[in-house]
Amino acid sequence: MKKSLITLLLFIFVKSSFAQTTTPATPGFTTLPLPAFSITKVPDSTIFTRGDLAKDKETIIIIFSPDCEHCQRETDSLIAHIDLFKGVQIVMASPLDYSEVKKFYGDYHIAKYPLISMGRDGSYALGSFYHVHNFPSIYIYDKDGQFKNSFEGSYPVQKVAAAL
Repeated sequence: MKKSLITLLLFIFVKSSFAQTTTPATPGFTTLPLPAFSITKVPDSTIFTRGDLAKDKETIIIIFSPDCEHCQRETDSLIAHIDLFKGVQIVMASPLDYSEVKKFYGDYHIAKYPLISMGRDGSYALGSFYHVHNFPSIYIYDKDGQFKNSFEGSYPVQKVAAAL
């Protein structure tokens, strides 16, 4: 009896320590413009920054991992429906090793899609700014660089396009 009571109390303590006591606030980035960033672009290792983005175009930032199955499926879907994103610039950034990002770039023939800029975010500045918990994470900005919407995890690209 005493052992059962101790086990029950221990269970309740552990369960309550992982409970979320407040509703999380809206992330602070939703009120901020597109953040400054610097990625090492593939395939040529040039530095690509926010200043390199075209003005007056909507922007999609995708934080991904080359070894993530969800990211691979999302990229397949993005490429299959690339016509939905005409006039949009897409930045795909990964914190993983440059060679892995470059392999992903080649495997998915990203060079065929000039609206996509892909590179390594070696300092994980974008991931930290957005407080990324899941790959892929997608952030949409309007033509003025103001936040519009975000998606965490796999989402149909049609929904992403509709959020533009």
